[in-house]
Amino acid sequence: MNHWALTALALFAVWAATAFGIRAAVQRRRTGDAGFRGISGQPGSASWWAGILFALALLGGAAAPAAALAAMPGLPGPAGAADSTGLRGAGLAVALAGMAATLAAQSAMGASWRVGVDAAERTELVTSGLFAYVRNPVFTAMTVTAAGLAMMVANALAVIAWLALVLAVELQVRVVEEPYLARVHGRAYLDYTARTGRFVPGIGRRAGGAGA
Repeated sequence: MNHWALTALALFAVWAATAFGIRAAVQRRRTGDAGFRGISGQPGSASWWAGILFALALLGGAAAPAAALAAMPGLPGPAGAADSTGLRGAGLAVALAGMAATLAAQSAMGASWRVGVDAAERTELVTSGLFAYVRNPVFTAMTVTAAGLAMMVANALAVIAWLALVLAVELQVRVVEEPYLARVHGRAYLDYTARTGRFVPGIGRRAGGAGA
């Protein structure tokens, strides 16, 4: 299984470097601002936990394949079986698709790309490209990537890191970003939420329609 763990670790490193490091460098060159806003809220608040869990998910995403290389036991049952090449191969395909979607969604954001939210800042509302199908394609793609990497490693640490990411994304979107966007963009954002799903097309739309 070591070659799967090595591949997962290499993919994670490339994904993190491109999705954060290279993307921030491109953003700074285009706008003069790297786009990082840090963790929102007071310590212990839901928004603060979103940032903490996100950081822990990234650390866990790197630690899981490293633990597998150190012979950490896999998951019980078929998911952890030594011969589960099919699961790990599927994970590789899922991770690669998620990585590509992450970069495409970030590119679609253009100058509006941010990591975190500054409540005093106003950015353009992006509704084109992948954002025409879901409101949070970057987070969806990141969650898919992390799921694929977890499938490649198939140990408990990988699953915990993925669950931490899912919870972080839910908190960040529902507690931080949606209230901010509704306040800043008003009716335009409400109409957008009425026609576009939150993470998956058609699911999580605001009830009542665009004219509600």
